[in-house]
Amino acid sequence: MSKIHWKPGTMIYPLPAVMVSCGHQPEEYNIITIAWTGTINSDPPMCSISIRPGRHSYEIIKRTGEFVINLTTEELAKATDWCGCRSGRKYNKWEKMNLTPLPAKIVKAPIIGESPVNIECVVKNILELGTHHMFIAEVVNVSIDDKYLDEQQAFSFAKARPLVYNHGHYFGLGKMIGKFGWSVQKKKQK
Repeated sequence: MSKIHWKPGTMIYPLPAVMVSCGHQPEEYNIITIAWTGTINSDPPMCSISIRPGRHSYEIIKRTGEFVINLTTEELAKATDWCGCRSGRKYNKWEKMNLTPLPAKIVKAPIIGESPVNIECVVKNILELGTHHMFIAEVVNVSIDDKYLDEQQAFSFAKARPLVYNHGHYFGLGKMIGKFGWSVQKKKQK
């Protein structure tokens, strides 16, 4: 095998392409597209998002202490990209992308009605890391659009067709290869 060495960088792939909604009042509601997000703890359920301090949503989330991670789909690809390229200082992203702000169950930030999964978060800590600050948050509620549930009432990735991000490009997900533990699962005797 031959390896080529590149300068250190963020080569983890793919990443979820999510739209994070924030704000307490309709006039300040905003959406920021983020790929630097992830699960960081199971009990209590916690996740993180990383935002550059110069972004419009940064100050809103820092002040309100909450946000909603809205998972995206292939159908939401254009809105996801547009909300990541335009500033909420200049545009009402909800109106421009025909997205519906709906009340969340716990937090004051709105959920995106068109998103299949909405993850309500309360900020617990902010880590200043350099170009980005990481908002560490506790998940306080998860809403799932029931049209994305399968016969067993589990979330269906096939129905949702999630959107992921990889080094400047958006992708859908391919076919399922296996489930957790399939490589060590004992085969049934016939």
